[in-house]
Amino acid sequence: MDQIIPYCGPAPSPQTLMTGWNIGLLPLALSIAPMVVAAMVPGMRRGPALVASLALFMAFVSPLCALTTALFSARTLHHVVLVLVAAPALAMAWPRMLPLSRLAGGIGLTLFLWLWHLPAAYTLAWESEGVYWAMQASLLVSACAIWQPERPGERGAMMAIILALAGQMGLIGAILTFSPRILYPQHLASAPAFGLDALADQQLAGLIMWGPGMLPLLLVGGLLLRRGWREVALT
Repeated sequence: MDQIIPYCGPAPSPQTLMTGWNIGLLPLALSIAPMVVAAMVPGMRRGPALVASLALFMAFVSPLCALTTALFSARTLHHVVLVLVAAPALAMAWPRMLPLSRLAGGIGLTLFLWLWHLPAAYTLAWESEGVYWAMQASLLVSACAIWQPERPGERGAMMAIILALAGQMGLIGAILTFSPRILYPQHLASAPAFGLDALADQQLAGLIMWGPGMLPLLLVGGLLLRRGWREVALT
């Protein structure tokens, strides 16, 4: 049986990692699109668009893309960059970009996070480039809806969605960290080259969801609470 090579290519070794740039038309176009659109459309914010372009470049062009085929923890970091860096930046660059409500985005992202962490769904994304891009698009679009700028009267809903998202990420992180068995055997052969067995790599993925994955949510939640307290103090 032929070995399946996932999107981003075969798993690199530590020695070949920095040569693993994903120089393809689609990832390059996706990376520069925010800056190009911001330069062409009046009223678009170029600062957030630049951040979005850099985040998308990191996720899909840089060697991080190749590393996701070697380590599941890198895949988790990749999704953290997509959902908690690229998506908020896109939402700030184009506040009216999506017709989706914040609630729809929250429900969608919750469902997609659980779906793509199912071993069977992960295997489909591993084996099919089309399913891979469906995974990335579903996470990015639903996250963009969540991170739309706050509108009058939406603070409570935004806080609830952020807390719910943090809870889902914490629960998935706990499953990854404490599961006694390997859920993603695709990384069995490649993780040891980076000093990890597949189970330790999976546990590291859970810790990434708890650490870097939680920090942006805590920051935004804290800012919303602080703003609310100030408004109460002024009334």
